[in-house]
Amino acid sequence: MSQVTRRGLLGGAALGSIGLAACKTAPKAAAGFEGELAFLHGVASGDPLPSSMILWTRVTPLSGSGPVTVAWEILEVGSDTAAANGEVVTSEAADYTVKADATGLKAGTAYTYRFKAKAAGGEVVSPEGRTRTPSADSAAAVKLCVTSCANWQFGLFNAYREMASEPGLDAIVHLGDYMYEYGVDGYGGDVAQKIGRPHDPPTEIVSLSDYRRRHAQYKSDPNLQAAHAAAPWICTWDDHESANDSYRTGAENHNPDKGEGEWSDRKMRALQAYFEWMPIREPKAGEVTSAVWRTFRFGTVATVHALDSRLTGRSQPLDWGAALAGATSQEDMGARVMATMQAVADPARTMLGAEQEAWLANEFKASVQSGAAWQVLANQVVMARVKLPDFTKIMTPEQVAAQDVPQVVETLPFTALGLPWNLDAWDGYPAARERLYGAAASAGAALLTLAGDTHTAYANELYDAGGVRRGIEFACTSVSSPGMGSYVKAMPDLGEQITAVNPEIVWHDPFSNGYTLVTLTRETARADYRTVSTIYAPAYTASTAASYVARIDQSGVSGLDPA
Repeated sequence: MSQVTRRGLLGGAALGSIGLAACKTAPKAAAGFEGELAFLHGVASGDPLPSSMILWTRVTPLSGSGPVTVAWEILEVGSDTAAANGEVVTSEAADYTVKADATGLKAGTAYTYRFKAKAAGGEVVSPEGRTRTPSADSAAAVKLCVTSCANWQFGLFNAYREMASEPGLDAIVHLGDYMYEYGVDGYGGDVAQKIGRPHDPPTEIVSLSDYRRRHAQYKSDPNLQAAHAAAPWICTWDDHESANDSYRTGAENHNPDKGEGEWSDRKMRALQAYFEWMPIREPKAGEVTSAVWRTFRFGTVATVHALDSRLTGRSQPLDWGAALAGATSQEDMGARVMATMQAVADPARTMLGAEQEAWLANEFKASVQSGAAWQVLANQVVMARVKLPDFTKIMTPEQVAAQDVPQVVETLPFTALGLPWNLDAWDGYPAARERLYGAAASAGAALLTLAGDTHTAYANELYDAGGVRRGIEFACTSVSSPGMGSYVKAMPDLGEQITAVNPEIVWHDPFSNGYTLVTLTRETARADYRTVSTIYAPAYTASTAASYVARIDQSGVSGLDPA
């Protein structure tokens, strides 16, 4: 059994801007690179705006060294004339990644794009990608794939392959855990050994070189390359792009006493590699910052607000395992539980930080005033209130005996308390959640929250502390990381049991891998929970596990109904 994390059991002061060496002016390249070159990591587009798009690739020197000039062009589908083109000089300082901001594009228009470089053997051409700019003012339906949590060591990225085949996508929204930081002896290592899919480098990634190698490994996957080439991506990180359960000043999986250095340094290295390797627009050219919150508009249908809930403003997560470890009596445990819940309720605890909270409140207002129907959060962690069922009552003796994961066995008595389990999610920051609901209500927002992180799928209705419905939530399952259903044994009705004890949960799937297809109109928001049959073989089938829809009505956002 692999190491069990909080996500597995659940089903599962801001960082200042730093100069990015990768984006500094590179030496001028010669007319042609004297060695051999190849495009081994595919192409990608992202951060779509009505008139511009980030285009990305990486050129790999197979021999030789020095700067490389890479030309790019983007063409409207059906045209032979470039809508925009240019050149980027890249080098080892940028890990030979290439990123261009193609401007002057038409809104609501489909494009193809590619890259070229001159090498000793002649011109080398990248694969071709497809992308689409969002509309500036159309009321046409918006189609998004929502995904998260792709762990190389746990299985194949078949969900990405299926996303690439979805017709008519406006964007793929990735909510984080695009890659994982563990080595071959960490989370997923035992599965990787069985299926021949170990992490590279084999150690936990800490240095800039480590992070770059891990990004390169993930982008060598043909299924991920296909998804990147199929549509523009809107990306935000969660924790594993840096280290498990990260927050503003640290991370559960960062250990200075084991030679991993200062957290601020490691965080900067992780961010630098992320900005090099992902199709994301720097808030300020040539610099990297954790303050990457940004808004994308899709006509009059929706605005998508991409958040950072990890590295800028998050207070240190609380954890029941740490809080209750070593309790000597029932009285001691009770006192610890009370102290933990008091700490959870502290209004000073923040998920986003004051600056981002204020920004989001203003974005809600601006979106509503502009006439956008939906205000959508590209948010990393589950917002709904979630507790586990009382396993001490619902499990049969045979089911109790079937539990072979120590962390599950240790959790069984805790479930009798009826308390929120995942304090790394919004349940651990209830005052911050109420502030967000208040901002949405003040603006008159039709709030739709997207979430990942738990490796399980949810359809949720969101209520504030006064019991007023403030919005809905579509939480996606994982591409490959295991959910709670992988650890709690002999409970095929686990999803139904969790749903039954949580008023905000309408539907829950703790077993599947896949993604959520979200289709928005000015009146409705629909989620189709798409699953793949296996992540252990390249041949798979895809199906829809459930579909739910909500409507905008006179009261705001309706409850969820099966579609």
